[in-house]
Amino acid sequence: MAELFFFLAAAGVIAGALGTVLLRNAFYAVLALVVHLISLAALFLLLRAEFVAAAQVVVYAGAVMVLYLFVVAYVGGIDQPLSGAGTNLRGTSVLFAVVLLVEFCIAILGSGLSSIDTEGTGFFAGFGTPEQIGQLLLTKFLLAFEAASFLLLIAAVGAVILARRRSGLEDPREISVADLLRSSDGGTLSDEKERGSLAEAAGPPNR
Repeated sequence: MAELFFFLAAAGVIAGALGTVLLRNAFYAVLALVVHLISLAALFLLLRAEFVAAAQVVVYAGAVMVLYLFVVAYVGGIDQPLSGAGTNLRGTSVLFAVVLLVEFCIAILGSGLSSIDTEGTGFFAGFGTPEQIGQLLLTKFLLAFEAASFLLLIAAVGAVILARRRSGLEDPREISVADLLRSSDGGTLSDEKERGSLAEAAGPPNR
């Protein structure tokens, strides 16, 4: 039964990944990615990592996919399929795919394929529990965990700045990033606005 479940989950992983890459409609590509992530959660269950499987479904197949669908619906990718405007990047994408394939081959070949015929690593109590995962993240993988959190923080701040730049400031009482930078040079926001209003009242300079 476990072997059948494994092959079904592996087929779902491969089919979802291929659908994500090959489907030209962005909405269907996101749905294929959902199938891929749920199939990955099934493989985590086979590895007795229940917490990772639950996090995969709740965080990625749930919250992140809802965000992706919202973005696709917002930019209008449902009715209009993706165009072939990025064909000039095809060579670069093939190069990155080859590099990623080599990296995967090195990782798989270095993981001890000779142990497939054996019984494998023994299962111990507490494997895959939130307590053990948290302990590993805060001890052995602390640097990688902090680097990933810092990267997410940078992405969040950048998204906020880009969104404010596009939409602008609707409320005149709101403070923009440029105003904050100008005020940090020694003046205050009220001084900047006062100088601007005085310059407007004086009119253009006489030549």
